[in-house]
Amino acid sequence: MPRRPSPTLTEAELRVMEVLWRLERATVADVTEALGPPQLAYNSVLTTLRILEQKGHVTHEEAGRAFVYHPLIAREAAAGSAVKNVVEKFFGNSTGALALRLIENERPSNDELARLRSLIEQYEER
Repeated sequence: MPRRPSPTLTEAELRVMEVLWRLERATVADVTEALGPPQLAYNSVLTTLRILEQKGHVTHEEAGRAFVYHPLIAREAAAGSAVKNVVEKFFGNSTGALALRLIENERPSNDELARLRSLIEQYEER
C-alpha cells in the first residue's frame, strides 16, 4: 500500500519550493539551475515538482513543450503548516510548550524579550 503524502514539505521539496518562491515561475531546467549545492538531477527535480503538484503546493501551465511551474501556497502558509505539524507531533498540541522549549534552548534578544513581555501582558488582560 503506498504511503499517504505528507502535508508538510520534505527537505528536497522545501529546496524546490524556495526556488519557486524566489523566481515565482520556473521550468524544471530553471529550478535545477537555481538550486545550490548539493545539485539535484533534472529527473529528481521533475519528480519533486510532480509530488508537490499532487500535494497541491504547485501547479503548472504549458509553454510550448515546457511546463512552467508556480507555487500555490505562500512561504508563510508552508511555515505555518510545518509548525502546526511539530506542535501536534512533539508538543501535544501545546504551542506554549513549543514556545517554552524554544526560549529554554536559546536566549531571545532584548527586542524579542520586550515583544514577549508585551504579548504576555496582552494575554493577562484578556
